[in-house]
Amino acid sequence: MTRPLYAYYGDDFTGSTDVLEVLASAGVDSVLFVDAPSEALERKFATCRAFGIAGDSRSRSPQWMSTYLPALLTRLGALGAPITQYKTCSTFDSAPEVGSIGRALEIGHATLPGPFIPIVVGAPHLGRYVVFGNLFAAAAGSVYRIDRHPTMRSHPVTPMHEADLCRHLASQTAMRVGRVELPALAEDAAAEALNRCVLAGDQAVLFDGVSEMDLLRIGTLIWDRAGMHRLFCAGSSGLPYALIGAWRRAGLIAAEPLPRRTARTVDRLLVVSGSCSPITERQIQTALRTGYRGVAVDAEALVSDGRGAASADRLVEEVLRNLRDGHSTVVYSALGALKPGTAAAGAALGQCLGRLTARILAAAPLPRVLLAGGDTSSHAVAQMGLQALTWHNSLEPGAPLCLAHADGAALDGLELVLKGGQVGSDGFFDRVRLGR
Repeated sequence: MTRPLYAYYGDDFTGSTDVLEVLASAGVDSVLFVDAPSEALERKFATCRAFGIAGDSRSRSPQWMSTYLPALLTRLGALGAPITQYKTCSTFDSAPEVGSIGRALEIGHATLPGPFIPIVVGAPHLGRYVVFGNLFAAAAGSVYRIDRHPTMRSHPVTPMHEADLCRHLASQTAMRVGRVELPALAEDAAAEALNRCVLAGDQAVLFDGVSEMDLLRIGTLIWDRAGMHRLFCAGSSGLPYALIGAWRRAGLIAAEPLPRRTARTVDRLLVVSGSCSPITERQIQTALRTGYRGVAVDAEALVSDGRGAASADRLVEEVLRNLRDGHSTVVYSALGALKPGTAAAGAALGQCLGRLTARILAAAPLPRVLLAGGDTSSHAVAQMGLQALTWHNSLEPGAPLCLAHADGAALDGLELVLKGGQVGSDGFFDRVRLGR
């Protein structure tokens, strides 16, 4: 096996494919496993230099993390990469009882011990910025502090009420978290600032970042430290983006990204959405106005013990009728934010939608599918019998077109896009259909 540069566990599937895109489009041969791979599957991708395991810890409890994450991180660490990352959403949304990033830091520190844990959340390519420890995120052409962001402040599972990421983590872990701030990056004093944090006893260090130059400096510093001691890291796709600059400087990868690709156009697209985001709502409305057929999901009925089977049968029948009539179709559980008092179905809904998708594709094979919603995608893909994903081509930042691998299964070769709720332009669904 080629000695890898980097390994990661993604806390949801959409974010995991975001990292896959960042790496592969830069010329780093990469694979994303849907679960811990068998030795045979690992050998199939032995020439890769970056390996990921996509997970769903973003929607799991600290107890679940304590049970499952140590083995997954140990497996990734055994690959021998200088850096192993716990990849979080770039909005860093989490809570003490759900998707606790603080608990993940504790598990990583115990499983893959190192001198400190770098935390890189800023991802300018996605409109995510960290300034003096506070997270800002773009939406609809404006940039908001994350606790004032129109979607993330009212996320149905993990609303963000705190923009200071050190304070946010303090509600989830007792670990000390220091900061390397913008002035130190601008003055090339980041190494000195990092040393001060480590000497002060900070177990993790959060890096500010608002520009590509910031990320280059961060990536170079972290890669230099990883040459002294293997590092467990945390944060968004901003970290691999930063490392690519360091690897290019060191001559470890090609100096230029791969030429932009396009994919074939498909005549029909199936979209399955469990997202409550207003961005996804606009995408669904745009698709419906331009000829897509819509199939609304009664989430409460679908996940119920008594009505679930009949509801699923009706949905599958309607979707198949649309597809056989030649219509691209959007299956959606929500149009924008849930009504006050409505509980998010979460994992149960995602699992049901995954089983529905597999049933639809078995009856009406399609070359390409789009799944929308971070939690939805994570739980849905796990129901589809896939083994791994590789990058096919880029469409819009954070939502690449991927190729599914499932040896001997009907869905081997399926082209798949996993889109987070906050990702994509209004006409994104048809960009996926057109392949560009």
